[in-house]
Amino acid sequence: MTDRLPVHRALLSVSDKAGIVEFARFLAGQGAEILSTGGTAAAIRAAGIPVKDVSDHTGFPEILDGRVKTLVPQVHGGLLGRRDLPEHRAQMEEHAIAPIDLVVVNLYPFEATVARGAPFEDVVENIDIGGPAMIRSAAKNFASVVVVTEPDQLAEVRAELEEGGTTLALRCRLAHAAYARTAAYDRMISSWFARQNREAFPRRMGVTGVLRQELRYGENPHQQAAFYTDGSHRRGIATAQQVQGKELSYNNLNDTDAAFECVAEFDRPAIVIVKHANPCGVAEADDLAMAWDLALRCDPVSAFGGIVAANRTLDAAAAERIAAIFTEVVIAPDADDGAKAVFARKKNLRLLLTGGVPDPAAPGMLVKSVAGGFLAQTADNGRVTEAMLRVVTQRAPTPAEVADLIFAFRVCKHVKSNAIVYAKGLASAGIGAGQMNRLESARIAAWKAEAAAKQAGLPESLAKGSVVASDAFFPFADGLEAAAAAGVTAVIQPGGSIRDKEVIAAADQAGLAMVFTGMRHFRH
Repeated sequence: MTDRLPVHRALLSVSDKAGIVEFARFLAGQGAEILSTGGTAAAIRAAGIPVKDVSDHTGFPEILDGRVKTLVPQVHGGLLGRRDLPEHRAQMEEHAIAPIDLVVVNLYPFEATVARGAPFEDVVENIDIGGPAMIRSAAKNFASVVVVTEPDQLAEVRAELEEGGTTLALRCRLAHAAYARTAAYDRMISSWFARQNREAFPRRMGVTGVLRQELRYGENPHQQAAFYTDGSHRRGIATAQQVQGKELSYNNLNDTDAAFECVAEFDRPAIVIVKHANPCGVAEADDLAMAWDLALRCDPVSAFGGIVAANRTLDAAAAERIAAIFTEVVIAPDADDGAKAVFARKKNLRLLLTGGVPDPAAPGMLVKSVAGGFLAQTADNGRVTEAMLRVVTQRAPTPAEVADLIFAFRVCKHVKSNAIVYAKGLASAGIGAGQMNRLESARIAAWKAEAAAKQAGLPESLAKGSVVASDAFFPFADGLEAAAAAGVTAVIQPGGSIRDKEVIAAADQAGLAMVFTGMRHFRH
């Protein structure tokens, strides 16, 4: 079989009409017969390009409100018939089935219909049947048929046709892309039905995405990596526009996502500084510049080379402070001209603008690969409020302590377990992350609070007079006692340990106020 194949007959039927008229004009100039349907045919005809309605080609009218127009032997036989088999050619001739050499099909906008909150009936009507069937038929017969499923594939097909015909290598690549496209489409439909049926974990679950960017490497240079978007349009790195700076790495993207998800927890202007996916400084304040100063004070050593997230439009004052130290990435909903001008002086700094902040309470699904499969869980969208707090000690927290306790617990949610967070004045004072026991996290956080105070020239540890949050219960009193020794005045934790009484007694003995949330925030 000749490798390069010309196109004598093409079927064009698209929802996204980008580039389709120009491509049809090119095909017509090549002498190809063009078959089309509905709006695509109308657009081609309006441009003065000869086009034949599929119903005229098949001799079968569109029926059932257009649900059946290409699901006929004259279309699928023309796509599936093998040109190298005499018996196939004979049967096609016997049944007046003309071969179709190229199909350009993109699918009904199911995803967009769901995203705009369309009624149930409209969503169902946007489940494409004929399109996926044609795509799959053409892709199966890639030895003889070209299948195009994305507008950006048209240029490569045209370039090869200008050289005398498409190559087998291109047709095979496009077939692969076609099956990936229909698989993703079916996955979207399946997920939508699962939501309608309130099935969080259906019997079969797939994970699909669209390639956003091939990365230089993964966590380490010997690993390959890429960034895919899942179509959920959650505000963050998937919606961000990179204004300036070097190409983002795998680790940059992972850390930036962690920072932006954390900063979204706060209602007032807030800054989060992240290093290796853990917050090392977090603060709320009246403006971003003040929040930056407070966040940086917590751990200025770790902040060097870190990721910075803001939940408000960045202004020049905040940008000047952030740019004063080496920063890898800054992510925010927006930045004004003054801030952009400041960051422009730092050519390697990546500035990402997302257009908004994610809703921390929105539902979602988290997936983690394991050997032989993957784990899936709903997103941790729990948010502790003052009404949920249960005072378990003799002393109740003051209003100021309550505000700091809620702040600290929201930070704790984004710190690797075992997590301990000291906070004062709506700013982190010390963070202990990822230790194998809670006592060590409490000690590390206290040590960091003391070191930060010394670097800032303060007379006492940042932990003095702070509150402490623990992402899970204290299994023994020792972790709480370490926090008390550091100078905390109040404690927030989920509770639920068999030794709760022992921990409460230790808090009372130290004169601490302690509240239970009943909600845990493990982050492994």
